[in-house]
Amino acid sequence: MMGITDRLIAFTGADPDRDALEMMRLSLFDWATCGIAGAQEAEFAGFCAAVTRAGGATEATILGGGAAPASTAALVNGTLSHALDFDDTHFAHIGHPSVAVVPAALAVAERSGASFDDLLAAALIGVEASIHVGLWLGRDHYQVGFHQTATAGAFGATLAAARLLALSPGQIRHALGLCASLASGLKAQFGTGGKPMNAGLAARSGVEAALWARAGLTGAADGLAGPLGFAETHHATGSTEHLAHLSTPPWQIMTISHKFHACCHGLHAMLEALREVDIEIEQIERVSVFTHPRWMSVCNKPDPDTGLAAKFSYRHTAAMALSGIDTGRTENFSDAMAQDPALVALRQKIDIAEDALLSEMQCRIELALTSGEVINGCYDLASPVPFDVRRQKLRDKARGFLGEKQADVLWQSVASGDLAGFTTVLQTSKPVAQKT
Repeated sequence: MMGITDRLIAFTGADPDRDALEMMRLSLFDWATCGIAGAQEAEFAGFCAAVTRAGGATEATILGGGAAPASTAALVNGTLSHALDFDDTHFAHIGHPSVAVVPAALAVAERSGASFDDLLAAALIGVEASIHVGLWLGRDHYQVGFHQTATAGAFGATLAAARLLALSPGQIRHALGLCASLASGLKAQFGTGGKPMNAGLAARSGVEAALWARAGLTGAADGLAGPLGFAETHHATGSTEHLAHLSTPPWQIMTISHKFHACCHGLHAMLEALREVDIEIEQIERVSVFTHPRWMSVCNKPDPDTGLAAKFSYRHTAAMALSGIDTGRTENFSDAMAQDPALVALRQKIDIAEDALLSEMQCRIELALTSGEVINGCYDLASPVPFDVRRQKLRDKARGFLGEKQADVLWQSVASGDLAGFTTVLQTSKPVAQKT
C-alpha cells in the first residue's frame, strides 16, 4: 500500500483536472488581488526591506515592485499576500492554500522561464497536495497549535516547485524529506504580523527544498510518515482515506472558499447571517453567536485593541456588522476602529458560545431585542456558489481594491495566460485607496 509520500511523488506529474484548473485560475487572480493590496501595508515595509537588503540574482517578481532571488521573492510574496487575511481558505484542510503555494510556483516559474500554463498547473498540483497533506495532518495537528497554512502549505509549495523544475521521483523524495525539517508555523502568531509571515516561510521552504534537492542534497526517505518524521513529531492524525482519491475528480480545490470579508474565514458565516439583520443598535438587548467549537481558539479574541487582532474577533466584527460598517473593506480593520468607544460598548452585549451540532462552516445567531422579540438567523458557507457568480464576486472584489481599470487588466492577464502581463500588474498596481 502506497503511503502519503509515494502518493505525493506520483501526483506531482499528474494531468490537471480541467474544472480544478479553472478554479485555480480564480484563486490565482484572487491571490494577486490580495497581494497587490497587501504590498501597501506599512507594517511590512521594514520586513520587506530587511529580507531583500542582501540582494542577489533578480530571478523573480516582488509584489509592489522589484525582483529578488526566487526564495526571497517567495518569502516576501507569501507574507504580503496573506497580510490582509483576505485570501482563499479550505476548511477541511484548515488552511489558506494559495498564499503558501502560489508565491513558490511563481518564483520558480520566473526563475526557470516557464509559461503561464506551466505556472497554473504547478500551482494547482501544489494547492491540491497541500490540502491532502492538511487532511492527513488533521485536527490534532491544528488544535495542538500548529498553523496548517504553513506546515501543509510548505509541502504543497515543494511539489509545485518540483514540478516546474522537472525533478525526478528520487529528487522529489529528497525535497519532501528536506521540507519536513523546514515546514513550520504556530497559531500563536494569529493577530500579529507573524501569521502572514508563516505563509511566506512555507513558500520559501518549498522553493529551497526543491532547489536543494536538485543540487544533490539528500533528505529523509519518508520525511512525512517515516520514523521520527513529521507525523510522529507534529501530532498528525494520519488520516489516509482521502489519499485514494488524489487526482480523482472532483478535486479538493473545488470546495475552496474565497473571502468576501477582510477577516478570519471562521467569522464569515456569522457575518453572512448578520447581513440579513436590519435593526437599529438601540433595539439590541443581547446578541448570542453559536459556532463550531474549533473556532473558539482561533477567532474568539473578545476585546481586541488592534486592527489585526480585530480580524480574529467574533464580538468586534459582529459589532461592526451590526453598526453598518463594511467588513469587506480592509481599511475598516484599523487600530482606531478596534478601539472605537461605540463598537467597544456594543461588543459587550455580544456572547459567543460553541455548538458541536454545527459544522465548521455554519453559524447560528440569536438577537434579543429590548421589545422582547428574538430574531434568529443562520448561514452555511458550504452552500454551493455557481462558478460564474464566484468569478463575478472575485472581479468585484478586485475592482473594489484596484479600481475597474487595473482589476480588468489583471483579470485579462490571468484569463488569457499572459505571464509577462501578470507580473507587470503585480509590480506596478496599487490599491485605489493607497494612490496619491
